[in-house]
Amino acid sequence: MKILVTGGAGFLGSHLCKKLLSEKHRVICIDNFYTGRKQNIDELTTDTNFQIIEGDITKPLDFEELDRIYNLACPASPPAYQKDPVYTWRTSVLGMNNMLELSRKNNNVPILQASTSEIYGDPLEHPQKESYWGNVNPCGIRSCYDEGKRAAETICMDFFRKYQTPVRVIRIFNTYGPNMDPQDGRVVSNFIMEALTNQDITIYGDGSQTRSFQFVSDLIEGMTRMMENKEGSTGPVNLGNPVEFTVKQLAEIVLEMIPESTSKIVFRPIPGDDPKVRKPDITLAREKLGWEPKVPLREGLFKTIEYFRNQIL
Repeated sequence: MKILVTGGAGFLGSHLCKKLLSEKHRVICIDNFYTGRKQNIDELTTDTNFQIIEGDITKPLDFEELDRIYNLACPASPPAYQKDPVYTWRTSVLGMNNMLELSRKNNNVPILQASTSEIYGDPLEHPQKESYWGNVNPCGIRSCYDEGKRAAETICMDFFRKYQTPVRVIRIFNTYGPNMDPQDGRVVSNFIMEALTNQDITIYGDGSQTRSFQFVSDLIEGMTRMMENKEGSTGPVNLGNPVEFTVKQLAEIVLEMIPESTSKIVFRPIPGDDPKVRKPDITLAREKLGWEPKVPLREGLFKTIEYFRNQIL
């Protein structure tokens, strides 16, 4: 198939491109390198089925004879999406609209939207099911991302109802692995880089807030299964690891796995609207996709630590 991947040079997009190429598809990678990195796709550029185009989905794009569209373009870590919140919102909402219009121009090809667990906000339901509408502050510092992704889900479903566009919506929970930007500001990359460089490991709040960490290969498998699901299910479907850890536990595990580190754990005030808990209910993914995560935290962390270790050598 001929497949368009927006945000294809990003952390998740680069892994998706690699998987699709391994299945002998032709892949067009669109990225404006706002947060995507060329080094993530360097190894793919020798594949004759791979094409990289520098472009921005906030502007209309024109491609013909596409078979699938994966929309992954959007800054995803808090420092990145808060750097230019207006641009983040435009990427989520205007970008989604442009990609849906592109699907229609290509005979309504299936389109997958990479949504996020952030649409649940600081949840009052735990674990979070897809039927939960969330608890989101529409005016906070995270709102550009949270509400942008919520609006993107809305327009997906509106296109489905009005034009029968075959949309696929996944809600991604905390994901980590190689190809993360070491400076992207997410908790896994922060802790590993701080430990490897003997800086204090900074926990915001008291560390009791929880997260569920999924290794990137598990997510990519779930993502492609959702795109190709035989029922034509639109979702949304949660993709995440239901094994829950506190942020303090994660810091302690990272230090244990980097025994040469002299880092100490320090605590700082918690930022606004930081969710206290985050854990997916993946019943729907199990039922609809036959999917559940396979990689335990320590195994995934080992691969991620080695990747970051090589980055700073």
